[in-house]
Amino acid sequence: MHGDEDRAAGQHSSRTAWIMLFALATAFSLSQAYRTVAAMMATQLQRDFGLSAQQLGLFAGIFHLSFGALQLLMGIGIDFHGVRRTILTAFPLTIAGALLSALAPGYPLVVLGQALIGIGCAPAFLVCTVFIARQFPVAQFASVSGLVLGIGGLGMLITGTPLAWVVQVSSWRTGFLVLAAGSAAAWLVIFAFVREPAPTRQHHGSSVGAALRQSAALFAMPQTLGIVALAAVTYASFITLRGLWLGPLLIERYGFSLLQSGNVALAVSVTSLLGPPVFGRLDTMGAARRPRIVGFSLFMASAFAFLAFVHDPLAGVAATLVIGFMTGFIVWQYADVRAAYPEALTGRAMAVFTMAMFLGVALVQWLTGVVATVADSAGIDPYTAVLLATAVLVAMGTLVFRLLPAPPAAR
Repeated sequence: MHGDEDRAAGQHSSRTAWIMLFALATAFSLSQAYRTVAAMMATQLQRDFGLSAQQLGLFAGIFHLSFGALQLLMGIGIDFHGVRRTILTAFPLTIAGALLSALAPGYPLVVLGQALIGIGCAPAFLVCTVFIARQFPVAQFASVSGLVLGIGGLGMLITGTPLAWVVQVSSWRTGFLVLAAGSAAAWLVIFAFVREPAPTRQHHGSSVGAALRQSAALFAMPQTLGIVALAAVTYASFITLRGLWLGPLLIERYGFSLLQSGNVALAVSVTSLLGPPVFGRLDTMGAARRPRIVGFSLFMASAFAFLAFVHDPLAGVAATLVIGFMTGFIVWQYADVRAAYPEALTGRAMAVFTMAMFLGVALVQWLTGVVATVADSAGIDPYTAVLLATAVLVAMGTLVFRLLPAPPAAR
């Protein structure tokens, strides 16, 4: 009898954990939508505000800059106040930023709106990874994280054909209003379904200063720099393509309409949604994981280099679809981080890794905007220059990851 009761209680607990995780993933899905809006809004934004490629890169990158810069503080907030309170406190800034962007009379306020959206979304994926680390067995971390990354990819579906249609029949401002409404709905879902025990502070220190000092200790560990270097370029390369340059590339190089570009963006989003669950199930624990990460990172760099010189529309679309699916291997990087540090540092390590990822997105988007501007003024195809620069950045990050020390467990 007791065995049956224990099993029933365990199944109920598991169901409850999954329900709460899916609720948290709604905010992550919206954050994925926000970080990829520029691809569908770029043409109208440039027309309405007379933006250069560099200004467009800043518009796309400021979300990721504010998102990434807040990761450590959000990680500390989760440790002190829990997953639920942290996301419910921060996420209303997303709604405010989307409304400000929709109503902004000029470029500076649109950029401010993007910064507010980035701050509001800052804990969106971190709460999911910390929740998984606390509520699910270690052996399931890669597969469950891959599933959540796939669910988060649903947000990018919104910024494919649906957003392109909204922008085409109305404007980019209407697109932000729709996303603001979706963000409010996600907040209500989390408020209704997510519950958790009160966090204990004794283990993490009694002050924010102490927590920051503990986080800084991560950078003294030899494996951290290599992990951060690769984190800054893999996801950043995909989001820079999907979230900034895909629309302009398809319209200006291949002659697609805005709606056709939205269809391609939707297809790329679907493939990127399928990748993480597949790669999560293919995860190899132990020393074999890191060489596979290196191999797929180099493959990604090669795919960007190939796309840089492709002028056939079908080949170009095929290359973007391959890149979208293969980015699923990034879930192995999360598993690598989970295994690279003591359990007591897992939350902080995830925060540092996520911070590197999204600061990397901001840097790569801004840098490719500069590259495009310089290339255009020099009479060089800006898309060739942008894609080659992205390939070089991924290759450099991979080299640093490969040459610097690995965690003791992976040696």
